[in-house]
Amino acid sequence: MNFEGKNILIAGGSSGIGLSLANLLSELGARVYVVSRTVSPDWREGMHHLPLDITGDLDAIPGFLPETLDGLVYAVGSINLKPFNRLSEDDFLTDYRLNVLGAARLIQHSLKMLKAAGTASIVLISSVAARTGMPYHASISAAKGAVEGLALSLAAELAAQRIRVNVVAPSLTDTPMAKQLLSTPEKKEASAKRHPLGKYGEPADISQAIAFLLAEESGWMTGQVIGIDGGLGKLKT
Repeated sequence: MNFEGKNILIAGGSSGIGLSLANLLSELGARVYVVSRTVSPDWREGMHHLPLDITGDLDAIPGFLPETLDGLVYAVGSINLKPFNRLSEDDFLTDYRLNVLGAARLIQHSLKMLKAAGTASIVLISSVAARTGMPYHASISAAKGAVEGLALSLAAELAAQRIRVNVVAPSLTDTPMAKQLLSTPEKKEASAKRHPLGKYGEPADISQAIAFLLAEESGWMTGQVIGIDGGLGKLKT
């Protein structure tokens, strides 16, 4: 994959999957633009950064971006695991605002630059839990299901402008957001055993797949939801 001369925007590129992706794309030659609340000390040199809360005012984004944008990745998310009877209305609304409205608003603010590129790719991040029933996931599963619906509708609407829209749906991945779920050797072992391939995910497992969906090699793919989940979403072993 060659990203020389390509401009890619990543929301949430300062930790976890977003950080892994930002460094990978930079290594492959892309000019990477990151929107996040914090700066990462682990970024490669040359990262363009706009400090911003994605749920707040996004009016600074058009001025931050170049005239053409070849790719956009929304790597912001949440893990809000509670029994259903303990979920409040605010829990549902917070997960929806962060996962769905945040992605929609960022795309709206970037759409002119995506169209100007001639061909472009948008990648959103769902979860294996959106299509696989799991207890304590009601709020996040509802939000991620909406992410998939948003992506499919946009894939249809933007196809005429040659803007592709795809989704990756990971299972549990070793990121700061998931640290409580992998905080002990026992939890790590139990999490690995839940997956048919016998391991939980690493950020690079997901970022490599996202990079492919951004690259010209996937130029005939749009409207797809791809499970990067160690087989958990489809297999019983």
